[in-house]
Amino acid sequence: VQLQASGGGLVQAGGSLRLACSASGVSSSRPGMAWFRQAPGKEREFVAGMRKDTSSTYYSDSVKGRFAISRDYANNGVYLQMNSLRPEDTAVYYCATIGTGNPISSYYFRSSTYSYWGQGTQVTVSS
Repeated sequence: VQLQASGGGLVQAGGSLRLACSASGVSSSRPGMAWFRQAPGKEREFVAGMRKDTSSTYYSDSVKGRFAISRDYANNGVYLQMNSLRPEDTAVYYCATIGTGNPISSYYFRSSTYSYWGQGTQVTVSS
């Protein structure tokens, strides 16, 4: 399984970016997927997730209402539309997939749920 994340960059506060994550080698279509992020000196944290086979989505409180995760059906992956960006959103963003599993909702927020990870893409928001 390989995940390829792209779309990061430098943006001013209040701006927008769209991240993309393509997944290859996953035997399941529409797998459970998520975005996490890690800022310097901090632990990796959940950002947004999408449940396997459905359009159910999950968000951390810090991004709810500003970020949106959606499916990229062509590449069996996901997008992350990020609006109203803030300097505190600065981090390396990672996409991840569960693979073929479909755990209960609360597990989607845990990094340990995800078996496969992409290489990360840097997002920097200037004030």
